[in-house]
Amino acid sequence: MEQIKIFHDKTGNTLTVWFGNPGDEYICEETGDEVILMKDRSGKVIGFEKLNFSIADSEDMKVAFEAVAA
Repeated sequence: MEQIKIFHDKTGNTLTVWFGNPGDEYICEETGDEVILMKDRSGKVIGFEKLNFSIADSEDMKVAFEAVAA
């Protein structure tokens, strides 16, 4: 079963999402939209980080997943 790891750093205002093994990170690429793509050696995107991400203190962050058949 695949795992998705989500980290919200309130202090650094970042949201990091891994859908691959973080240990396989080889290179990062900034998209220009305050999003950084993390890639493995073959260039496959294995995660991303959204910079300047924040939610109001009074809000709860909720995550929803939907499986889509390929």
